[in-house]
Amino acid sequence: MTLTVENESRITLQDINPEELAGRVVEAALDYEGCPYEVELSLLLTDNKTIRQFNREHRGIDRPTDVLSFPMLEYQEPSDFSAAESGVCGCFNPETGELVLGDIVLSLEKVKEQARKYGHSEKREFAFLIVHSMLHLFGYDHESPEEAALMEQKQAAVLDSLTILR
Repeated sequence: MTLTVENESRITLQDINPEELAGRVVEAALDYEGCPYEVELSLLLTDNKTIRQFNREHRGIDRPTDVLSFPMLEYQEPSDFSAAESGVCGCFNPETGELVLGDIVLSLEKVKEQARKYGHSEKREFAFLIVHSMLHLFGYDHESPEEAALMEQKQAAVLDSLTILR
């Protein structure tokens, strides 16, 4: 796996190495979903001002959010890697052979805010947002109550496997 982490924020999280924790969470999500490939993805750690710009430009929503996901694959069904397997998508890095999964943009400012709001650690909030974003990169969404419940179950299972609890 190639995980490129760029931290353009001056915000620090308590007792967390974001690169190391993100790597562990990404690996756990890949294993949980049974991804058959080595993958490449990027993670941009930023602040509310910058993520607000991304949110406005890409979603037309002019406010900061916690995390944004930019998947490279289109799925018939979530975590169905058959489009990648067919070779039609051109989604493999020709130099490494890794599946280019997509990009994650995460506000460290929101991690701190939401950890306080929900009464858990910054580590738990950071890990939760990485798992949440990974599920979006796998094609999951939470538009309907059923989709939201499925994502919540998967998020909890991945975090439990890492013993990152509330």
